[in-house]
Amino acid sequence: MPRFAANISLMYPEYPLIERIGAAARDGFAAVEVQFPYEVESADFRRALDAAHVRLVLINAPVGQAATGRGYAALPGHEQEFDVSIERALDYARATGATRVHVMAGSPGAEVPHADALAAYERNLAKASAALAAHGIVATIEPINPYDIPGYFMNGLPLALSVMERLGPSGPALQFDAYHLQIIHGDLIRRLREHIARIGHVQIAGVPARNEPDRGEVNYPEIFRELDALRYAGWVGAEYRPANPGPGGTSAGLGWLRGF
Repeated sequence: MPRFAANISLMYPEYPLIERIGAAARDGFAAVEVQFPYEVESADFRRALDAAHVRLVLINAPVGQAATGRGYAALPGHEQEFDVSIERALDYARATGATRVHVMAGSPGAEVPHADALAAYERNLAKASAALAAHGIVATIEPINPYDIPGYFMNGLPLALSVMERLGPSGPALQFDAYHLQIIHGDLIRRLREHIARIGHVQIAGVPARNEPDRGEVNYPEIFRELDALRYAGWVGAEYRPANPGPGGTSAGLGWLRGF
């Protein structure tokens, strides 16, 4: 069975962020991921990880306020902000032991020609991938569906694959978020088989409501069996909003995990 990490940005919402690490450990998670941990000092975050005997496997780079706070990578003219965001992410990842950094593309706006946004995106990704790789950290990119983030630049698997092809093995890995890719493309198992060599991280959630993965239209037991068959050795992040967000709701909704 795959190794699962709790996304503590969405799960255990009844606790302050740093206390969610211990809550995940008590439910049997050996790892966590977090979208934006920067409200907590990295030393404090590391102490909480160590106390809970839990690993941090993924963070997002800071995204700031530009383009509604969705990142800088595909925003021409925002190279300085991008560099600062990667530097901060690298410092945080090194201090906490995070092994993956998701580099968000941002929303350039309809007035920015696609070719200009793509050129900026690839230049910035090349820089970020090299800076992170020097410390053993993998940069990832993730196609995000247009309903959750309208106008987001990295909005489909073909675009991600073409960018990774041009940047080569020194570029980013694919963050295969089954929730987003089901909404954008569907046909998840075939896409896993075709692109497993490029996948650096997997995420799951029920579709379409983004609740527990035992709800909705995706047959996740088959996805998990396929990941095993493909010998996927990375982590699977449970990045979903508990259907019951109240106290104890996350733990009560973990039947999908305990059943495997």
